[in-house]
Amino acid sequence: MPSSPLGERRLRLLHIEDSDLDHQLILAQLQRAGLRFDVKRLDSLPDIEAALVHPWDAVISDYNLPGFSGLVVLDLIKQRELVLPFVLVSGEIGEDTAVAAMRTGASDYLLKNNLARLAPALLHAIESCEAQRARQEADRELLKSKQQLHELAGHLQTSIEMERAAIAREIHDDVGGSLTALKFDLAWIARHSRDAAILQRVQSALDTVTSAIESSQRIMHNLRPAILEQGLLAAVQWLAARFERRTGIPTAVISSSELMQLPAGVPLVAYRTAQEALTNVSKHAGASRVELELSMDGGVLTLEVKDNGQGLAPGDLSKARSFGIRGLHERAATVGGWVDLSSGVHGTSLILSVPLRGVIDAFDDEDANEHGPVTRASDAEHDPSTWGQL
Repeated sequence: MPSSPLGERRLRLLHIEDSDLDHQLILAQLQRAGLRFDVKRLDSLPDIEAALVHPWDAVISDYNLPGFSGLVVLDLIKQRELVLPFVLVSGEIGEDTAVAAMRTGASDYLLKNNLARLAPALLHAIESCEAQRARQEADRELLKSKQQLHELAGHLQTSIEMERAAIAREIHDDVGGSLTALKFDLAWIARHSRDAAILQRVQSALDTVTSAIESSQRIMHNLRPAILEQGLLAAVQWLAARFERRTGIPTAVISSSELMQLPAGVPLVAYRTAQEALTNVSKHAGASRVELELSMDGGVLTLEVKDNGQGLAPGDLSKARSFGIRGLHERAATVGGWVDLSSGVHGTSLILSVPLRGVIDAFDDEDANEHGPVTRASDAEHDPSTWGQL
């Protein structure tokens, strides 16, 4: 009978049986089927509990045993979360009991007066459990791989931000310092020269240097927003103001409280989320109004960016190279947060939620209206991270 690798290998079987005669009948039936096996017979519950710590290919159990039933053994297997074939064999078992045993997790049940299908049932049960173990192992490996990918994504995000910060510092210290010194020198030449041609060339050079300084400042902000040192709310207001000036789309910032002492990394994640969301609005939404709302309730920081644009098409998020939103999910995960995106005929809403760990001081503005203080983006003009006027 055995033609499969499973039938040819030597099986380790645990037989729960108090009758030696019935035990011998089971052995004879399995030997007649050509199975190779080692078997251990037990009829004491403590001995069975001790035996379950060892690996077995299958358990064959009687139903009626001294002081307990075969279903008690099945419960022990379930409590230990063992993926172990359990075949119930009994001379006295009703249909209701058999059905209950199958629902509880038994692989099969047979009557002692009809053991002809014992070997096929046993092999089938072992094959099913081994397939289940393989699926569980595959699921564990998949979960492990996903976790490793999340950790890698978090590490990459952190490394990118560190590199951005280093480049921004170099631009500020080296390029910015050199351009500022050059601007001073050109201004000195302009003050001490009377030649019109020279003054014209100096003014042209000053305009070029001023443009280079502005470009350097813009690059620095994109690399590492120094405005975050003034707080997340100030940074979001500044970002919204730049967006409104650049696109002409009215942009409002709403906050029900002032956010202070946020855990490390959270302000930057929120800022980058708002930055990416506004970029998507300018590229795809066709909106005429944008709102950014910051709130903190129940120890959860929430940032919502919503517009009244055309919304997303059903297949937009499943595009092969749609990395923007995927990157936001990974970035949020680095601080234990998540991103929710909803879209409809009335526009799109992107919500970042971050549970905060640690003490966060927040206070409510008693004079705020029911929606909190609303700041027009165009009102947030001051940027304390600039080099200033010369």
